[in-house]
Amino acid sequence: MKHNRTHCSGSTSTDIFSAHPDPELLTELRQTMSTINTVFNHFEEVVDPTLIDCYIYELKAAHLRYQFLLRHIKQQENTI
Repeated sequence: MKHNRTHCSGSTSTDIFSAHPDPELLTELRQTMSTINTVFNHFEEVVDPTLIDCYIYELKAAHLRYQFLLRHIKQQENTI
């Protein structure tokens, strides 16, 4: 899940703010993406039904966290 957004260099403070969302949120987003990749890799390797269920729940939780963080980053981009 890679989301690329390019920002044109502009002269308003809104453009500058939009290009730089909260670094902590970005770090959490990157960590969550890494977690999703790790859990998915583990999920692909297991055969035990209990572990399969475990990884499905972990993937769902990580995806929900990813959506939450992405929504907050987008909200920051839209506010001054």
